Amino acid sequence: MDQNEILVIRGDGIALMARELCVRAGLCGRIREVCRKQDPLIALKPNLLGPITASEGATTHPQIVEGVVGYLRENGFQNIIMMESSWVGDRTSDSLLVTGFGDLCEAMGIPFADLQEDASVCVDCAGMKLAVCRKALETDFLINLPVAKGHCQTGMTCALKNMKGCIPGSEKRRFHRLGLHAPIGHLSAGLRQGFVLADAICPDLTFEDGGNPVPLGRLVCAFDPVLLDAYVCRQMGLETEAVPYIRIAQECGAGNADLQHARITNLVRKPGDRDTVYVQVPDDPCSWRSESSSILKVREMVCEVDSCSACYGTLIPVLHELEQEGGWASFPHKLCIGQGWRHKTGKIGIGSCTSQFEHFLPGCPPDADHMKGFLQELMKGQP
Repeated sequence: MDQNEILVIRGDGIALMARELCVRAGLCGRIREVCRKQDPLIALKPNLLGPITASEGATTHPQIVEGVVGYLRENGFQNIIMMESSWVGDRTSDSLLVTGFGDLCEAMGIPFADLQEDASVCVDCAGMKLAVCRKALETDFLINLPVAKGHCQTGMTCALKNMKGCIPGSEKRRFHRLGLHAPIGHLSAGLRQGFVLADAICPDLTFEDGGNPVPLGRLVCAFDPVLLDAYVCRQMGLETEAVPYIRIAQECGAGNADLQHARITNLVRKPGDRDTVYVQVPDDPCSWRSESSSILKVREMVCEVDSCSACYGTLIPVLHELEQEGGWASFPHKLCIGQGWRHKTGKIGIGSCTSQFEHFLPGCPPDADHMKGFLQELMKGQP
């Protein structure tokens, strides 16, 4: 597979599909070409955002790792680890338990590096100094296994944003203070991805923490993370200009977002064949679309300043649920959320950053049940 190529596969048997993409991409040849050493350290980076099963559309399917690791070992690569850190507010250890990745690592004999417990190093990322976890920098070849899904702050998240799991919690908070897009784009220059295999089996195209899975039954791969993210944008009905970190990553030299000159190959299992044989088919017109208009309406109810994904990403689905149940849009006050409200006063705040507000819900972040209960009480009392 060339640098300007994207492979898309659909069908059943996630592990088989993942392995087929690795074969078609010539992944082992690329690893040998890039690393030029006998026993390179290969790291797999899934999306284990929180203790949420893959069927909810937020985390990577474990079967993808089965297919990739099986392929690597068949080709003589044994020095394989997995690394990740869940978002601020959840422990990676809990995510390992709920997602099944803990059992998978044990069964396959893959060491797991919890980056929440790792030291960090200051790296010059194309002119922006960012803290990056040491384990991620020690890797010879990084295989990124993100979920191609929606995001209530950036519109979408896939290859580039998934690298946030390779920075410490304090830096994740700082990314939000910096506006997310610039640091995500610059991180691509300091932490290079060797290969991206994105999970589009049943992504939530609206919220990053899942709950509204859409059965797409696809995996997508590329060597260029910028190109892959541009493709996911297009499939979700977004312009790449609406996700500025894609342009910034391109300017930082991490890849090329030009889909006009990309070669996109669609694969599907050959019908009626007793063996697992995949054949090329014309471009699939299947559209990945979210309930964007409904979510934009909900966003208008919030005054967000530098909020962390775990806090804002919990609030928006709760508001959406309340709106579906009826009545929240008529509430007379906006909700304030984010680090930018620290030491400031106001009417209604969500999270410990709004502790000076007249009515606030403590927590860093508060969980969804507490948020919903708090908001329902406000609706009753209409403060």
